[in-house]
Amino acid sequence: MNRAKPGHLGLLIGGAVLVAGLLGGCASPPPGGVQVIDRNQSAYMREPLRRGRYLVRPGDTLYSIAFRFGWDWKTLAAHNNIGAPYLLRPGDYLRFDGPLKSGASRQTVSAAPRPRAPVPPPVKAPPPASTPPATKPSAAAVARPVTPAPPARAAVNRSAAAWTWPAAGTMVGRFAPNGSLNKGIDIAGELGQPVLAASDGMVVYAGSGLRGYGELLIIKHDDVYVSAYGHNRRLLVREGQQVKAGQTIAEMGSTGTDRVKLHFEIRRQGKPVDPLQYLPRR
Repeated sequence: MNRAKPGHLGLLIGGAVLVAGLLGGCASPPPGGVQVIDRNQSAYMREPLRRGRYLVRPGDTLYSIAFRFGWDWKTLAAHNNIGAPYLLRPGDYLRFDGPLKSGASRQTVSAAPRPRAPVPPPVKAPPPASTPPATKPSAAAVARPVTPAPPARAAVNRSAAAWTWPAAGTMVGRFAPNGSLNKGIDIAGELGQPVLAASDGMVVYAGSGLRGYGELLIIKHDDVYVSAYGHNRRLLVREGQQVKAGQTIAEMGSTGTDRVKLHFEIRRQGKPVDPLQYLPRR
């Protein structure tokens, strides 16, 4: 597991240092001109940060940085020309400033027109032979109903399925979309009780480098959804590990908070959403 070390958690002098330059995976510090964002800046951001740059420290991942500053991880990677497997090195800089890079425009490829087949000259039909009298269709054939084609099967929406509750216990905090710091739900429980993966996915962050979350896990479920599990006592999975829905991934704790509880979030394309709209009723 990658845990941020105390030596790497100090504030930059004055909360910011003037630096600039491009990140293309390079680790050399840019010359002055643009603010470097403190890694301890609040993770509770309603909108993606659009100023300054971030100095990558040991324990950081692209996903944890995107999570901290309100970005969709794919957008942040594209903005900094980072491709799969999306690895960062301590000393690199991630840009938040500047215009967003638009994705490659989709090009519609028109099929080449098919050549017309030569039209044969008309052929004079022979005189018709004697035609037998037409038979009257049977009543059964006339009354046969026309069966409509079955409707197309609706696509399964991940938001309506494939999620399970991450812990047993009493919900003590709800998602608040406006003006609150709570971007998820809080579930109170017993110290050390199991914390479960809410859906299949891959662990993309395991550590304590995000202020206010304590020992935190972030799981990437697909290119759209990630989930987060905070305040754990102990993490039981490592970065890069595949997990299944319902698998025990941590022990509930009180790191970074004042009581034993699990803080749980679901983010869709980097935006916090209400987990209760995704979890099954109980």
